[in-house]
Amino acid sequence: MMHRFLIVIEKAGKNYSAYSPDLPGCVAAGKTREETEERMHEAIGMHVHGLIEDGMPVPKSHSSATFVAVQS
Repeated sequence: MMHRFLIVIEKAGKNYSAYSPDLPGCVAAGKTREETEERMHEAIGMHVHGLIEDGMPVPKSHSSATFVAVQS
């Protein structure tokens, strides 16, 4: 079964960090956006696999994102 989760990647000083609003506690960090995204992909895979192994439900993704433009 395929699961899709929104991830948020933020600049954190000299590094990047990422999290998924639908998977509390599932986070990753890296030196670049690409590395952080790859690590987050791995972290989510491990998180979902762990939930399944423990007989727990995999949460459905309810998060979405959009940009809002404001004039300054």
